[in-house]
Amino acid sequence: MIRPRLRIPRAPRLGGLAKPCTTPSPFAAAAPSLFRPRSIHTVPPLDFDDGKVPGNWLLSSDGYTLSWTNWQGFLLHKLNALTIGTEFEYKDLKSVLLETARDPEFAHIFNYASAAHNNHFFFKHLAPTNVAIPSGLQTQLETSFGSVETLRREMVNTAAAMFGPGFVWLVLSKPAAGFATFKVLPTYLAGSPYPGAHWRRQPNDLSTAVGPTEAGLGTARQYLEDTAYGQGRASAAAARRKEIAPGGIDLFPVLCLSVWEHAYLADYGVGEKLAFAERWWNFVDWEKVQDEATTGDAALRTKA
Repeated sequence: MIRPRLRIPRAPRLGGLAKPCTTPSPFAAAAPSLFRPRSIHTVPPLDFDDGKVPGNWLLSSDGYTLSWTNWQGFLLHKLNALTIGTEFEYKDLKSVLLETARDPEFAHIFNYASAAHNNHFFFKHLAPTNVAIPSGLQTQLETSFGSVETLRREMVNTAAAMFGPGFVWLVLSKPAAGFATFKVLPTYLAGSPYPGAHWRRQPNDLSTAVGPTEAGLGTARQYLEDTAYGQGRASAAAARRKEIAPGGIDLFPVLCLSVWEHAYLADYGVGEKLAFAERWWNFVDWEKVQDEATTGDAALRTKA
């Protein structure tokens, strides 16, 4: 009986010696070694790094290194590998996720871009110490939720109730009529809070609506225009029409809490997501949240 042998690919030989592999592993612990210098996608600096994490903070130095330095570095390394030589290589993360969210062909690029954007959004709104909520922002939050404590419980309990990784967002929304209000929005995995990334459904069932009629052909053309917008190929007018998903409302994220396991397992352990979320509330940089809300309110009013 002849036994098949497992053939292991070997590196090409040069001068009788195997040529060493110089490609860095995507799972290397040292995040800086993950980056390709030609790409714009690199880990941005925060107000503090893993050498300056304050004592008794939300995360330990090791927890911070894992959930920010290493995880963010891994996400961007993968994104760099997928976008080198493409139109997305030098675009910012928000632009990449919005332009790839509607096309299944680019789902892998969207996942890494959106996850990196969301993780950065979580970390950049953390403060080294407790920051009081500015009075103007507090009034707005109380108008939307009744009290700041109600908002705290809603965000913390939503995080604890989520089965699986994701993010809990505080967003500023503007319905079709009325004033902008704050709402709590959960997203799973690399899901995005931006309405421009939510477009998924069609107004008609193409299996029954499309036929050899002018109306049917018009539906087909509209479908192609809609899907093409996800790749940035449609006109500016089409982009404006489809900026918000069918049935959606315009909104602007101002704060988020990560409930991915790597964000809390190292310091809090299994089953302690609630403790992590409750402690997170004490280290929110409310000054930055107010800045986001001011920017978001102006943007929403401009679109009104």
